[in-house]
Amino acid sequence: MAQQTPVTQAGVFTNLASELPVVPKSTTSRVVLDNDLIRVVEFTFDAGELLTEQASPRAVVVQLLEGTMSFTVDGAESTLHVGDVVYLAPGTPHALVATTACRMSLVMVEAGAHLAGEN
Repeated sequence: MAQQTPVTQAGVFTNLASELPVVPKSTTSRVVLDNDLIRVVEFTFDAGELLTEQASPRAVVVQLLEGTMSFTVDGAESTLHVGDVVYLAPGTPHALVATTACRMSLVMVEAGAHLAGEN
């Protein structure tokens, strides 16, 4: 797991793809950045691997970096291709299945006061 990174400390994170290869018949992940406001996790999935339905208390942004996957958001399924982005409001149920070997970046953001109706 990544070391806690203070919100006030900038950083550059390199060589992520080479340090987290796609492993046959596996789903792998690595926490890249973690603090009170944001958490960045890189995932790899071999073809056929999946994440069962779940929800996060944080707002989530997913970007597919390699491959294709089927991504279900609140019961609606979409096919994602390289570069596609998914936004998940806090508490939104979601699941995925890798249709090919995939790499994705997941960013969780603490929504804080915005949950109380602020924009």
